[in-house]
Amino acid sequence: MNGGCQCGAVRYRIDGTPGPLYACHCTECRKQSASAFGLSLVVRRRDLTLTAGSPRTWTRPTDGGGTLDCRFCPTCGTRVWHEDGPEAEALSLKAGSLDQPPDLSAAIHIWTRSACPGVVIPDDASRFAGEPDEEG
Repeated sequence: MNGGCQCGAVRYRIDGTPGPLYACHCTECRKQSASAFGLSLVVRRRDLTLTAGSPRTWTRPTDGGGTLDCRFCPTCGTRVWHEDGPEAEALSLKAGSLDQPPDLSAAIHIWTRSACPGVVIPDDASRFAGEPDEEG
């Protein structure tokens, strides 16, 4: 799997099999993506290889009291991935940055209690009102 930012200055390759794909309806993801929801694909850090460029970092507080490092292109500003810090084994790749669009049919919808009015979530989709780990 390959991808990168909108202008092409930051490019990456993903080796290995990624984890779940999330469609997140929280207000932070809506603001970050300037859209109805954000798409995040969980990948192992060791499977991510930068092939061009060097992203910058913006760190923001999380609702849980921690921080989230947001990696983005310094030229065009495209958010490329999020991580819980440099020690984290996994990161949250912004799936809209993939060269080939992800298949949303298996996406897990999270923070659905914050979903925009009119967004239709498929009846058979896995869904959580908040974070999946908050609901057992």
